[in-house]
Amino acid sequence: MKREEFMVAAIENGTVIDHIPCAKLFEVVRLLHLEEIKTSSIMVGFNLKSHKMGRKSIIKISDKFFSDAELNRLAIVAPNVSLCIIKDYEVVEKKKVTLPSVLRNIVRCANPKCITNNEPMNTLFSVTDAEKGTILCHYCNKEQELANAKLV
Repeated sequence: MKREEFMVAAIENGTVIDHIPCAKLFEVVRLLHLEEIKTSSIMVGFNLKSHKMGRKSIIKISDKFFSDAELNRLAIVAPNVSLCIIKDYEVVEKKKVTLPSVLRNIVRCANPKCITNNEPMNTLFSVTDAEKGTILCHYCNKEQELANAKLV
């Protein structure tokens, strides 16, 4: 192996989030509340060379495995990242994080008159165009772009 391939250390058990766009790295850290994890070591690589992306970021979290709900939130901020589950230093599962077709209590409606912004209730959106990142509020039918969406 080349020396540059060892820039980020291997983990025994945990999760690797790879192919994060550099501009989205710190949003991903905040979204997954990584600053609150006290029992696991976390390695963050920023602005690393990537054949696929030019530049990328990567996060390795020891002894942490994410729920589907957490991964759905991740798909809002950084769709198409790669997720690797590591056990005994081996990749046991690799998958792409993709945008779900329904978003429950993940993003806020952009319509200030929407009932979800005025009553204590969960938000609900349908993804109308995954390519463009367009979502539609179930309650007020306001369409908005995911790129501009605020997280709940």
